[in-house]
Amino acid sequence: MNVLLIGSGGREHALAWAITASPLLTRLYCAPGNGGISEIAECVALPVTDHEAVIRFCREHAIDFVVIGPEAPLVAGLADDLAAAGIKHFGPSKAAAQLEGSKGFTKDLCAEANIPTGTYGRFTDAASAKAYAAKTGKLPIVIKADGLAAGKGVVIANTRPEADAAIEACFAGAFGAAGSEVVVEEFLDGEEVSFFALCDGTTVLPLATAQDHKRVGDGDTGPNTGGMGAYSPAPVATPDITARIMDDIIRPTVATMHRRGTPFRGVLYAGIMITPEGPKIYEYNVRFGDPECQVLVMRLKSDLLAALLAVADGVLANFDLRWKEDAALTVVMAARGYPGTVERGSTIHGLDLIKDLEDVQVFHAGTRREQGQMLADGGRVLAVTALGSTIAEAQARAYAAVDRIDWPEGFCRRDIGWRALAREAPRKG
Repeated sequence: MNVLLIGSGGREHALAWAITASPLLTRLYCAPGNGGISEIAECVALPVTDHEAVIRFCREHAIDFVVIGPEAPLVAGLADDLAAAGIKHFGPSKAAAQLEGSKGFTKDLCAEANIPTGTYGRFTDAASAKAYAAKTGKLPIVIKADGLAAGKGVVIANTRPEADAAIEACFAGAFGAAGSEVVVEEFLDGEEVSFFALCDGTTVLPLATAQDHKRVGDGDTGPNTGGMGAYSPAPVATPDITARIMDDIIRPTVATMHRRGTPFRGVLYAGIMITPEGPKIYEYNVRFGDPECQVLVMRLKSDLLAALLAVADGVLANFDLRWKEDAALTVVMAARGYPGTVERGSTIHGLDLIKDLEDVQVFHAGTRREQGQMLADGGRVLAVTALGSTIAEAQARAYAAVDRIDWPEGFCRRDIGWRALAREAPRKG
């Protein structure tokens, strides 16, 4: 079959890599793609915000299946327009994508379904939001722009002035329309885990667990980012914790969405905090995580394309997934200055030196190919990913690959996987 993949990041390169391994695939297109994706798929300069153009491309190129990678096209209703045109696709409807498109929507759903999460308030003016934050009497406190803000609309305020400043920034337009409403919520203390599940509207199939690293610096210091690395499995997600996440959070969410008449079909990504009271959800995303997707596809033994089709066809109840016992770990290489302003166009050397390394893949997040050179073209640029029998082994392989890359304008954290390594060390002793 002919497949069109929407997106341009590391997540999409990982999806493309897994999809090309499927015997079901005839031809893979990616819009717009990136320098790495161009090596395994045909990248097309398709304006994905123009849904009619996407539909026209699908008809002209006999596209059998569209896989929507990022959240913005989902929140904009691309899945609905593809459905109306009779084109099979993977990704939730606009109504279901509100789980990521509106923080307040998700919090209200959690309240309705008695799903464990932090206490919160929703506000459309700064004065009310500040008054609520002050009334809670708790610090730190979390301030969130309600809409999509490219991962930058969340502030963990440690002081009251910080909270007030974050609220004012939202309403002053720092995040555009995303900040026209603000959610003020309780800070959840504990260890995070990224939990993924495929959903076809009624059936839920959990994927392998993962944990990412949001802070830009070693030791989890500095500002939040889109993710500086990840690993799978996440040891904190024990079988008991996983069962509680499924029973108390994922299944009630899917059941509530179905009952409302807006069934969720796609991949549900729950940001979970393992608190002393048990797992609580702090956010939903409606697509694969980045860089978690990179470690998941490295561990997946089953045919990813077949799994995505099972979701689209509503037959997930008859499907199962097999995973490698190995662990996977990915290290993000970012352009200097990230998550702030970065310079684009620097040349990346040494990628050819990695191709002979066993169980290592480099997924491109922000690159472009120009005159035979691979150039950096974004904040997060590469995700160097490796398998190993343990997290420690996967980490060693990933960093050995990183050290072969010659890119002075880039940087990475050197401690990805530190929580898991701390757990592995006592067992070795």
